[in-house]
Amino acid sequence: MADDLSNDLASLRIDRSAPTPPSAARRVVVPAVVVIVLAAGSFAGYKRLEPMLHKQEVKTTEVLLVSPSQAEVTVTSTGYVVAQSTSKIGAKVPGRLAKVNVKEGDTVKAGDVIAVIEDADQKSAIAAAQSRVAVARARAETARANVAEVAMQAAREKKLVESGAQGRASLENLEARQKALAEQVKAADAEAAASQAEVAQLSVGLKDRVIVAPISGTVVSKPASVGELVGLTSGGVGIGAVAEVADFASLLVETDVPEARLGLVKIGASCEIVFDAYPQKRYRGTAVELGKKINRAKATAVVKVKIEGDSDGVLPDMSARVSFLSKAISDAALKESPRRMVALDAVADREGAPHLWTIEDGKLHKSPVKLGPVSGAQVEIVDGPPTGTRIVAKPAPTLAEGQRIKEGE
Repeated sequence: MADDLSNDLASLRIDRSAPTPPSAARRVVVPAVVVIVLAAGSFAGYKRLEPMLHKQEVKTTEVLLVSPSQAEVTVTSTGYVVAQSTSKIGAKVPGRLAKVNVKEGDTVKAGDVIAVIEDADQKSAIAAAQSRVAVARARAETARANVAEVAMQAAREKKLVESGAQGRASLENLEARQKALAEQVKAADAEAAASQAEVAQLSVGLKDRVIVAPISGTVVSKPASVGELVGLTSGGVGIGAVAEVADFASLLVETDVPEARLGLVKIGASCEIVFDAYPQKRYRGTAVELGKKINRAKATAVVKVKIEGDSDGVLPDMSARVSFLSKAISDAALKESPRRMVALDAVADREGAPHLWTIEDGKLHKSPVKLGPVSGAQVEIVDGPPTGTRIVAKPAPTLAEGQRIKEGE
């Protein structure tokens, strides 16, 4: 009984060495703090990575090349240089090239020999035809001689018949033979004429083996090489054109003008032309012709512009920007260099380190710029991205380097 009592009393003793259990408040506060810290970190990380993970829609513009005559511009459009007089010189007959007299860039005149096709077979055919002509003519001469001989015999026989010394049978045989020989003469003459016509035909074919330039101009493509087959279509064994010649005196800029602005273009109006190949140089131009058809798909019409003055260095298929002006360009304005301009609100951090957000392969890149004078709503770019670079218009402060974007309307 005493042992049971001792055990009961021992079970009621407080163990001072055991750890104190956490309070109820601590069990609630600590997990809450951990959750808050993790949430805050996740939110901060998400905000930092959001520009990299999601495509933000932005409006875009580009770095423009603005000329000093911008105030007189009524319409601006783009197009290409097109030679109005061109010729892809081909061969009339198929054959293998024996000689090529030009190379790319050479200047030729109408009638100059461009190339020669092998003609040994054609010359042999002409020689054979000429031999047939000679044979036919010889046969005709022989037939004439026989006719003359029979005519003399018939004349003597006729006198004998008239004197009664000879019967008419022999005379009639001679007269019949004379007619037959006369027909042989006609046949031989016809054969000679046919052979001569064949010679003429073969001679024309021989001339066709010589390929000449139909117009004056410059060779703008690499000519065919010696040994190549020419005079066949693209589906054949050879090639169609031996060389291409363009008359640079007929070069015009064909530019696509929006249909809605076509009324602002006047034939004879002055223009300013800037070629992509020479962005710092400006050319005078004159609108000379309006296209006769509207491109329904693009809602544009072609306007042809003549390049005035020096056009050295201008080549076919060069791309160009044409500005139609309300008045002609002065000599002083023509000498001024165009400036790179962007919209003022496209420049970010203008007070600190100004930069533009350029777009490349759908990603943003921060491009520092050096700004020049402000002109209205535009500012000059003294140092920065080249003309034509796509940039973000009115960039938001949340944009980040490498961020993927999509261009809005």
